[in-house]
Amino acid sequence: MIVVDTNVIAYLLIVGDHTAEAKEVLRKDSDWAVPFLWRSEFCSVLTLYIRQGHLSLNQAQRFMQEAEQLVQGGEYQVSSSQVLNLVTISSCSAYDCEFVALAQHLTVPLVTSDNKILSEFPSIAISLSQFISR
Repeated sequence: MIVVDTNVIAYLLIVGDHTAEAKEVLRKDSDWAVPFLWRSEFCSVLTLYIRQGHLSLNQAQRFMQEAEQLVQGGEYQVSSSQVLNLVTISSCSAYDCEFVALAQHLTVPLVTSDNKILSEFPSIAISLSQFISR
């Protein structure tokens, strides 16, 4: 099991520069865990693509459905207290700290492309390429 942030889900489903890496992460470990927050974040990503004319509503809804199926059974509530603790020891947002808190709670790596998370939580966060190569 691994925790993935919303960007990894987006990379997997919306074809782009990091899609191949996201597919390899999934191949290597398909048991993905996420905090419930991922839904709102992914909807925001899809909203951006809709508004920029890169996705239709139907495409966005299909991506959302695929993402929900991907993480089905792997959504977790995180401790707000733990998130706030992490916020006080980092410059990461509370949103980012939800993913870190979940990874710490589950004692699994957080796979992310977020450079701030990678630099501030090196004991739990790992890049896609590092995860693939280990």
